[in-house]
Amino acid sequence: MKPIWIVDDDQSIRFVLEKALLREDLPTRSFTNPREVLAALEVATEEDGPQIMVSDIRMPGGSGLELLDKVKQKLPGLPVIIMTAFSDLDSAVSAFQGGAFEYLPKPFDLPKAVELIRRAVEESQREEVAEERMAAAPEMLGQAPAMQDVFRAIGRLSQSNVTVMITGESGSGKELVARALHKHSTRANGPFVAINTAAIPKDLLESELFGHERGAFTGAQTMRRGRFEQAEGGTLFLDEIGDMPFDLQTRLLRVLSDGNFYRVGGHNAIKANLRVIAATHQDLEQRVKDGVFREDLFHRLNVIRLRLPALRERREDIFMLTRHFLQQSAKQLGVEPKRISDAALQQLSTFGFPGNVRQLENICHWLTVMAPAQVIEPKDLPPEVAGATLEPARGVLPPVTRSEPSTHAPVASECSVVLAPVVQLGAADVAHASWEEGLEVEAMALLATGRSDVWDVLSRRFESKLIQTALLNTRGRRIEAAQKLGIGRNTITRKIQELHLE
Repeated sequence: MKPIWIVDDDQSIRFVLEKALLREDLPTRSFTNPREVLAALEVATEEDGPQIMVSDIRMPGGSGLELLDKVKQKLPGLPVIIMTAFSDLDSAVSAFQGGAFEYLPKPFDLPKAVELIRRAVEESQREEVAEERMAAAPEMLGQAPAMQDVFRAIGRLSQSNVTVMITGESGSGKELVARALHKHSTRANGPFVAINTAAIPKDLLESELFGHERGAFTGAQTMRRGRFEQAEGGTLFLDEIGDMPFDLQTRLLRVLSDGNFYRVGGHNAIKANLRVIAATHQDLEQRVKDGVFREDLFHRLNVIRLRLPALRERREDIFMLTRHFLQQSAKQLGVEPKRISDAALQQLSTFGFPGNVRQLENICHWLTVMAPAQVIEPKDLPPEVAGATLEPARGVLPPVTRSEPSTHAPVASECSVVLAPVVQLGAADVAHASWEEGLEVEAMALLATGRSDVWDVLSRRFESKLIQTALLNTRGRRIEAAQKLGIGRNTITRKIQELHLE
């Protein structure tokens, strides 16, 4: 892991932070003034550059705000935390206009400082993973005429700043389209910020979107930037917009109308310089008729509508998508990619895929782990595809078919976008086979192959399933899921990243 750079002329501050972060297994590198930092940046490689930076404002030899500006020019995605005495609070707040991640008032509570730094590290790692995935994998795959229409629309919209509404069934790839629209736009150098409006509790969503001032409500101990500010100069993707609470729709309409918004508890208008892309699987026209979605907001968002086809409408793409996902799954698990026979592909192409592309990806993950040979035959396909019946005592975990979410309840969050395979056992099944027996069968099968990573493979599957089940139970609320599992908030966030569950 890259080090955390600490910049402060006060040796005691540097010492305390270094020791606290060392206990958290977070490497550090310290500097006494901005000149040292800028000199180190000039010779830093990608490996030893900063993961995040924590900087004081007032130091001999330069201002922390000036340093922030210069660092952001060189590393625009680097999270920077500004430390400040209370007398410097106005300066710290103004630093947000320069792109600071957060500010840390002095004197600070050490556990809270470490928690803030940990959150910045997680944000940095999440962005690195997202960038790696975008760079390594094709943006979107599709030869079907319906997908070619989508690609042409992305091309036409690339130089426009117009608001786009993406519609399509769950699992059809709406966020991929939003990312492609951002990547090929004039705002590509700015951030892409996504938020699932259905996944965040109503009383927290306003703060998530617009941020809050210090003291705006109980627990608001510091000023926090919302997603609108985080997306400054880039694109804000509002997923599942049809589930947004009615009163917040009014605030969103105002931002789209005049380009200004207020933090919760704030009195100064903030100019929003960003592009908004919204998405929904719901029928917004019907939601308007039902009185749960504002008609004026609908027309504001529905400037350009881009409909994504369901996978059953583009069956000719199933072949290339299957091979792509098998390659991807093998790379993630560190195994040789499996091949699929023409007969198995043909049978797969006749399946209805109610979960769309996401379900096909899950099936490919399952096949990578469960198919006994390197060539996948029709008999190796999961029961829901092959039409076979699962033997209850084998402990095999077939992919689940996810039905469309109800229009009256929030859907799972972005934390639980990929539903890993689960098995639905009846009482009779449970009487014949416990999950421990299923685990024993899985372990024996993997051990018989001579593999040396059985512990890692099964541990990852166990942790993935446990976290995904908890997130489904809490409808994507990470903190609540962590509490129910008996683990820390930072732990569940780290696990979600390590297990690729974003």
